[in-house]
Amino acid sequence: MSTSKVKKSSLLASAGLVSGATAFSRVFGLIREQTMAYFFGVSAATDAFVTAFRIPNLLRDLFAEGALSSAFVPVFKEKLVNESDQEAFSLARTVATAILLVVGGIVLLGMVATPLIIFISAKGFAADPAKFELTVSLTRLMFVYLLLVSLSALVMGMLNSFGRFGIPAVAPAVFNLGIIFSVVVLYGVLEVPVYALAIGVLVGGVGQLVVQLPSLVKIGFRFRLRFNFLDEGLKRVVKLFMPMVLGMSAGRINIIVNTLLASFLIDGSITYLNYSYRLMHFPLGVFAVALGTVALPRASETAVRGDMDELGRTFSQTLGLNFFVILPSAAFLAMVGPDIVELVYRWGAFSKVDTANTALALLHYSYGLIGFAAVRVTVPIFYALKDSALPAKLSVVSVVLNIALYFPLIEILDFAGLAAATSVAGLVNISLLLYFLPSRKVPVAYGRLFLSFLRMGLAAVLAVGAARFLPVEVTFGDSEVLRRSLNLVFILITSGLLYIVLCFAMRVKEVSVLKSRFFGG
Repeated sequence: MSTSKVKKSSLLASAGLVSGATAFSRVFGLIREQTMAYFFGVSAATDAFVTAFRIPNLLRDLFAEGALSSAFVPVFKEKLVNESDQEAFSLARTVATAILLVVGGIVLLGMVATPLIIFISAKGFAADPAKFELTVSLTRLMFVYLLLVSLSALVMGMLNSFGRFGIPAVAPAVFNLGIIFSVVVLYGVLEVPVYALAIGVLVGGVGQLVVQLPSLVKIGFRFRLRFNFLDEGLKRVVKLFMPMVLGMSAGRINIIVNTLLASFLIDGSITYLNYSYRLMHFPLGVFAVALGTVALPRASETAVRGDMDELGRTFSQTLGLNFFVILPSAAFLAMVGPDIVELVYRWGAFSKVDTANTALALLHYSYGLIGFAAVRVTVPIFYALKDSALPAKLSVVSVVLNIALYFPLIEILDFAGLAAATSVAGLVNISLLLYFLPSRKVPVAYGRLFLSFLRMGLAAVLAVGAARFLPVEVTFGDSEVLRRSLNLVFILITSGLLYIVLCFAMRVKEVSVLKSRFFGG
């Protein structure tokens, strides 16, 4: 392998780079959501767009950023380590050619079958023919995004395997910019303004792929069609891919059921859940996904060498850092949710009722964040060991539980019951993954991790609670947006400082890791 092309850095440094780049992208993601809320508020049109975009987005998780990327990276990385760059690039060309043919075919079939897909996934829309037809039309337009993001995910996997994490992490910002730009430019031009969002998805999808291509050229890759579908490497990717698809399909079925049930609830239910999920997804994407992105190629290389002790240390460090950041994030979303929703969304057409309903959904997503984030850094360890079957089976179990919880929780919490059921199932999923991990001969000090978890959780609740309920009101001039921003920043900074002090007092190991990283010693 040509080591000159591979960037070497610590797990924390690489995760920090990806977190910073992802934070940049997520900020634009929030601006995208703010733009949507400002121009469209919460309405039948936003429900139609969210439902329409959910279809290619669900398939994206299967064929792109989820199963495909996770199946491709371990095999690609093994070829880099044991063979050569060119052998790895040959595999990438074969996989890219297969994506063009298979995903391209799925896009065409999806466009034809869109009315049936929408009828199954959002049957409640059938009572409103105009809303149903709008959803079908938007879905057809955005199906092409699936092919764009699949190719983008393949490029991301290659760059990550070469230790290049920054540009792939920033690429989603280009996607978000595409949507923002399209809405601002086209909103007043189109007869049906919501089409500006769908056009923006395509513009952003092209940008997300194109922005990564210069880095791909720098590592020496040149694309050519390669139709060698009997390639041994491709067979191994497919062998890993299929169980992942099974597991992720279970989760996607859950989201379809979620959308189906929400389509029968009050107008705006789907949009409330979407806006709150996006807020919850901010820390998930910035921290947990960043750690998982860095951990997969690193764990794959360690697994190839057969060093299980090092693999266990990598996992423990990754999960510990994950908890260190995610636990205060979950506490912050739960306890400061209404303030966050008010600042981010309550402008233009977004009403006070919309704010309250979105904050309620966010409350019930907040505790699920702990499970969702831990899954992101635990599943890559199984994938690095080329075991995609067990995570798939456990995902099916959690989805069955999720669907079983929907109906009683909807009775209690209305649309927010959908968020609560998803969160409980996420916590069960990570519990099962952690229970079975030692059976794969990965040594993990669960006692120390659990103790750290309890200490960090207690510190997070105390810190955010103290900051939230301090009798302090920050004002500066007459600007409402400035008042909201300053008060939220005050709570954020105060709770963050208190959290670090409490963790230090409780001797949480991750504080020392960060201290060594930034201050030495």
